[in-house]
Order: sequence, then structure tokens, then C-alpha cells
Amino acid sequence: MRDNYRRREDNRRREDSQRREESQVTEENECQLEGRNALQEALRSGRTLDKVFVASGDIDAGLQRLAAQAKEAGTVVVPVDRRKLDQMSTTHNHQGVIALAAAREYFTIDDILQEAADRGEAPLIVICDELSDPHNLGAILRSAECAGAHGVIIPKRRSVGLTATVAKASAGAVEYMKVAKVTNINAAMEELKEKGVWIFGTAAEGSIPMYQADLTIPAAIVIGSEGDGMNRLVRKNCDVIVHIPMKGNITSLNASCAATILLYEALRQRLQ
Repeated sequence: MRDNYRRREDNRRREDSQRREESQVTEENECQLEGRNALQEALRSGRTLDKVFVASGDIDAGLQRLAAQAKEAGTVVVPVDRRKLDQMSTTHNHQGVIALAAAREYFTIDDILQEAADRGEAPLIVICDELSDPHNLGAILRSAECAGAHGVIIPKRRSVGLTATVAKASAGAVEYMKVAKVTNINAAMEELKEKGVWIFGTAAEGSIPMYQADLTIPAAIVIGSEGDGMNRLVRKNCDVIVHIPMKGNITSLNASCAATILLYEALRQRLQ
């Protein structure tokens, strides 16, 4: 009995230690921006940058211009060997520049709703239910920004955060899109409902096609995880489950593709 207890305690401590290490790595990555587009949008948005590393000896005019803009903004620019950038990079596609930014600011649900109010628009929000692929989250942020959404909600656990890969995949949209990181997705859904927002889940077996859903009203679109879709409780808490009509042999779409289709259906309805 005691041996079993000790083994369980040892396993629990190892798991806790691993979670802390993973969290620390995520926080470090969230402060690192890679690639020219990510740096350009960060400078344009006025985001505070602590330091910018550029490939030494690079005579590319575009890179030199970005370095000059960073210096004008008061950022320390450090020329380094390209091999050093390769070692620092988490995306493996740094394009000759890596910036270290102040910790990325997350917003609240109230901030997102206020953004909609400031624009005089009905809220349009994306809720990501435990997405693990940073490219998917980055693509969703890009589509959400282009379609005029007011914010994206992600959970703190079992979900990718705003890492360097996400920032790069978003093509700079991360600088403009409000992202709320919440402890509990279901509690966030209940909060949105209390404030008049309808929750639209997405699943292949949804009760109505997306074209029949009224997305002109205050709406939050839930996108499930890559492997399992929406979890059971999230699905239960949705007001409506919609599906995207399909004619091919494959019955599901990539999470970011599904989000883009639904966001642009919402935009189409709102432009009429």
C-alpha cells in the first residue's frame, strides 16, 4: 500500500515538474518574434521590443530598413551570425531577424466585447477548444482579423498559446487581434451568454447548415480540437450546432479552414 502511494506521489511530482517546464518554455517563446513580417507589424502596432537580432553582413535592403526602423523606435539592434539565429529560432524560418518583445498582453472577454461596442458592431468571436497546432491558431487569428472579428478566446490548459510560431503563422494579425486566455472555456461561454452572445458550435453532424444560422446577431463560433473536435461539455453548452455542407468523400476540414469558412459566412451576412 505504502509503496503504491509513494509511486503515485513520485509520478505526480514528475508530471507537475514537466508541466512547469513546458509552461516556462511557452512563456519564453511567447516573447520571441521571428521573421520580417512579424517584426514589421510589431513596429507598426507600437509594440515594445527589448532587442532585435539581425543577421550580420546581410546586405538585403528590406532587412536593413527594418533594422533602421527598430533603431528609430528605440530598440537595441544586435548584428549576430546567422548560425546564432538558427540556434535561437523555434520556427526554423527566421528570415534573418529575431526580435525579443515584452511579454505578450492577453485581453479579457470584456475587452473583446468593448472592441465590438467601440466599432458599433455585434460581437463576432472565435472560441478555440483546445487547439494544439500553432499553425492552426495562427491561421485562425489571421482569418479572424481579416474577417473583422473582435477577438479570439483560448484556454490556458491543453492549448497552444501565442508562441513565435503562432505569431509567424498569423502573418502579423496577432498584433491586432485581441486574444483572451481563460481558465475554463465553459465558464467563458456562460459569461458570453449572460452578455447576450449566442454560441455556435461546429460539427459534421450539426443540426443545421451554416447558411441557415443567423450570424448577424452577437455570435461566438466554437472550433474544436484537431483530433476530437469539441469536447462533450463544450458541445452541450452551445446554443446551436451547425455544419459546413460538403460534397466530397472526406467529411471533415482542417480547424483553421473551418474557422475561415464560418467567419466569412458571418461577414457575408453582415455586409448584406
